[in-house]
Amino acid sequence: MSKHHSDWKHHGVQVIKGDQLDPGTAQTPGMFRQAAINHARVGAQKIWAGTVSIAPDAKTGVHHHGELESVIFIVRGKARMRWGEKLEYVAEAGPGDFIFVPPFVPHQEINADPDNVLECVLVRSDNEAVVVNIPDVEPVEHPETVHWIDPIHRQGSFESATSEDRKVENDY
Repeated sequence: MSKHHSDWKHHGVQVIKGDQLDPGTAQTPGMFRQAAINHARVGAQKIWAGTVSIAPDAKTGVHHHGELESVIFIVRGKARMRWGEKLEYVAEAGPGDFIFVPPFVPHQEINADPDNVLECVLVRSDNEAVVVNIPDVEPVEHPETVHWIDPIHRQGSFESATSEDRKVENDY
């Protein structure tokens, strides 16, 4: 048996019900975050997890998460992510897709669906939510579409779309 705890009943697995999420977490304009797993709620030492929802056709304020890495899993809806100093890059994700956001990357989440809420699960690499809102970013008018192909399934590399692809993507 493990020597860490003898009382696994009270210090083991914890289930946080979906209707018991905590909205008292760091927020960014345009989105609604709720914490499920953090230090205060369950004693988590190395992760933060929760949900985020974005209203139809809405976009968040520009922000980053300091030294934290973030993973976003799209449950329902169509996400459009913009990132960079002037939000000069863009990519889209749908249900079942994962998005990775490295430390300090300025970004903006956009609900690309005018009729339905975007619902996501969010996991970060620390036990507290770090959100640094960046108020004075003037986004470029036509961001560059970026397609990513992971190194394991390499049929290309981190590629940028052609100008024709960008024109189609920017007609939103």
